[in-house]
Amino acid sequence: MINVDLDEEQNPELWAFLKACERGKILSGTVASIRPFGVFVALDDGPQHPIFDGVGFVTYPELTWRHFDDVNDVVQVGQRVSGEFLQFDTWNGEARLSLKALQPDPYATTDLAAGQEILGTVAKVVPFGVFVQLTEDITGFLYTNEIDVTAGDEITVVVAEVDRLRRRTSLTRGTASSGWPDG
Repeated sequence: MINVDLDEEQNPELWAFLKACERGKILSGTVASIRPFGVFVALDDGPQHPIFDGVGFVTYPELTWRHFDDVNDVVQVGQRVSGEFLQFDTWNGEARLSLKALQPDPYATTDLAAGQEILGTVAKVVPFGVFVQLTEDITGFLYTNEIDVTAGDEITVVVAEVDRLRRRTSLTRGTASSGWPDG
C-alpha cells in the first residue's frame, strides 16, 4: 500500500471529517477503485481525498465473510456499499471500513457439527487437499492428496471439526458412523 503523510494543517476538512467518525458508525458511498491492497470508497458525506480515489478504505479481509478469489466477485467499481467505521488511519488520511461487519457471521449461526455428513462442491484443489464449499458462506478443508477431483465436482464429506473461534471447518471422507477417512 502507498503511505502518504497527510498534514492536518494542509487538509483540515479531511481531518475534521475523520476525527468526527466514531467506531461502529455506518458510512455509505460508492466504490471508486479496486487496488491490489484494498478498495477505495468515495463516501457520501466525506470530503475528497487529496491523493486517493476515496476517503473510505476497505482491506480485502473486511469485504466479506466468504472466501473469494476475485475481488470483483464481491464488489465492483460504481457499486453502492455501506460499511462500519473501524478506525481513522492517520498516516493515509482514510476511514478504514468493514463491509463484513454489517453481514451476519456464518460461523455464529451455522448448524454444522462434527460427524455430520454433507454434500459439498469442490471449490479449489491444492497439492495437499481440497477446499469444499459446504454452505453459501462456509468452506471446509479436506486434507488428502489421494482424491481425484476437480473444481466444481460434488463430493460427500463428513465434518470432522467446526472451529468457530478460528473460523475453520475440517473435513474427512469417512462415513458419519465411523468418522475415519476412507482413503
